[in-house]
Amino acid sequence: MPFHLNRRQLVSGIASIGLFAAASVRPAIAQKRIPIPEGDFAPVPIAIPNFAAGTPSDSDVGAGVTQVITNNLRRSGLFAPIDQAAYLEKVVNFDTVPQFNNWKTINAQALVTGRMTRQGDGRLKAEFRLWDVATGQPLAGQQYFTQPENWRRISHIISDQIYERMTGEKGYFDSRVVFVDETGSKERRVKRLALMDQDGANVRYLTRGSDLVLTPRFSPSTQEITYMEFGQGDPRVYLLNIETGQREIVGNFPGMTFSPRFSPDGQRVIMSLQQGGNSNLFVMDLRSKSTTRLTDTPAIDTSPSYSPDGSRICFESDRGGKPQIYVMGSSGGQAQRISFGDGNYSTPVWSPRGDYIAFTKQGGGQFSIGIIKPDGSGERILTSGFHNEGPTFAPNGRVLMFFRDPGGNAGPSLFTVDISGRFEQRVPTPGFASDPAWSPLLS
Repeated sequence: MPFHLNRRQLVSGIASIGLFAAASVRPAIAQKRIPIPEGDFAPVPIAIPNFAAGTPSDSDVGAGVTQVITNNLRRSGLFAPIDQAAYLEKVVNFDTVPQFNNWKTINAQALVTGRMTRQGDGRLKAEFRLWDVATGQPLAGQQYFTQPENWRRISHIISDQIYERMTGEKGYFDSRVVFVDETGSKERRVKRLALMDQDGANVRYLTRGSDLVLTPRFSPSTQEITYMEFGQGDPRVYLLNIETGQREIVGNFPGMTFSPRFSPDGQRVIMSLQQGGNSNLFVMDLRSKSTTRLTDTPAIDTSPSYSPDGSRICFESDRGGKPQIYVMGSSGGQAQRISFGDGNYSTPVWSPRGDYIAFTKQGGGQFSIGIIKPDGSGERILTSGFHNEGPTFAPNGRVLMFFRDPGGNAGPSLFTVDISGRFEQRVPTPGFASDPAWSPLLS
């Protein structure tokens, strides 16, 4: 399986193409940075011809890599890939400098060229170059060697390289999402944990569907997830290594709510435990299995999420009369309410960048996905609908994934929206899907 390799193993040979000395790259990068938009923004036109075939048998994989890169950049909302039918030049020889006037004529600001070549030892060699069309200068270029089955992963890595060179920020394409796959009628819905690339490809199932599974969450430091499972007895919290398939019970907690989540260092799991009519927050050390209580109120405290540095947590509480978002130190203590709008706020999750907390907001018959700064300022609604829920951030904090359930006999689907709220799209899944959790960038 492609994901049994980390990036170092995947890219067994990686080197800058000789054309791109550091002195020639830096000025070009400085000239071609896309400011990440908060207001009105026109996506950057970019041309991505099919990667050339190093041998005649490599044309299909070249076209496949091109399509994945094109789709990634388009879905980010920052790029507008130009239709290949408009191209005036066909890039046949990767080693030949493009005729930039041909690309200026169709208003391309950036150009990506590439080549895929099967090596004598069976490996696949992937090469790409990113060009500034206005200056004719190279912005980036690298080559990779890997096994042929990893061509999609290489496509995501190249997409991240392009994104980072053009925006100055890390990409998020070489990542994956765990979610709850749902099949069957609404009355007898089977729910399985599933894993996929962030674009919906390479779906594989992690559980069989014999028991109800809920709230999967990725570890920020390892390829593990934590999730809730309801079997014959009390609900249990599990740790699952998604590479080996090994799982262990974190704990068996009667009446536990559905909110286990890792600390940033992956060494602890924070959760909410129900006790009678209220619930409070607890944190468990995964090595010692010792549990520490963080809140002690007659309210319902749930859905905790750590800040990226681990110093604070945000959570949902109805201690003020209705569900709102609160922030407090990660060891407990006084909590500060940060949400004050109309409606109920739930499922808060801290951005990997630390700049925003995403939430679900219910009111006026609508379920909205929004973001707010940790001090309570700058609240913005990104999307609204009949039932939107469960936001999760991409590794770079610029895109959110969530699920939407239209009600009736239909089922939930996954969507992404960027933090400007302008670029929303559906994520393809084999069936109904809910409760996504985005992984960190693969290492």
